[in-house]
Amino acid sequence: MNLQTVRLAREGAVVVASIDRPAQRNALNAQVRAELLSVLDACADDDGVRVLVLTGAGERAFAVGADLGELRARGLVEQREAMSGRRIFDAVAEYGKPVLAMLNGVALGGGCELALACDLRLAAETARLGQPEIHLGLIPGGGGTQRLTRLVGAGRAMRLVLTGEPVDAAEALRIGLVDYVFPAAELRERTLEIAQRLAEKSPVALRLAKRAVRAAAELPLDAGLATERELFLDAFASEDGREGVAAFLEKRPPVFRGR
Repeated sequence: MNLQTVRLAREGAVVVASIDRPAQRNALNAQVRAELLSVLDACADDDGVRVLVLTGAGERAFAVGADLGELRARGLVEQREAMSGRRIFDAVAEYGKPVLAMLNGVALGGGCELALACDLRLAAETARLGQPEIHLGLIPGGGGTQRLTRLVGAGRAMRLVLTGEPVDAAEALRIGLVDYVFPAAELRERTLEIAQRLAEKSPVALRLAKRAVRAAAELPLDAGLATERELFLDAFASEDGREGVAAFLEKRPPVFRGR
């Protein structure tokens, strides 16, 4: 891949993709979004990659959202076209492998929406998250009204969207917006520890577990339970499922092959 705005690092079965526009606080312009999609596709095709971590270059920002210069240059037709087709937020949310957001700084607007699309959010104590679009006379357009509401509840989502005021890492943890908070100096090490633990699990079970949990936010209870049963049976029938049970009974570590 010829990447200019995303930097990759590999730690065993974990790939860390850093949005690399620190001077622009890692704003998500069209090139960043396209390159992130390319990274997702490349990692999906690589069986050696089991977990993807998204972060931002530098210490100030995970990502601050849309590139306002691009927005200003577009008319309604161009913006509608830009928001159609395959979008990075949906691609991350639907990804078959675990995706972790390593929030090294502010995650605002589209940056917050990108974090919301990830499976786990791990924040530095110095991180802040929010949806400030209201200050621009806009509203979130990358899932900020929908995924945020499902994650923290309607009241808290309404407060964040209507006021545009960000929350610090401690408050984000309290309301369920992030899952872990670490000292900034420990964020990368602790995130990679968690990512490596996930990478040791069955890729089949991880993929099916993600689908089952996400179904809970989208389906009525009866339909969700039916989906869970079918996904359990898929896991049960897999080689990894048989290996996991056998390894437990034989008191040995399992060897998961993703089949």
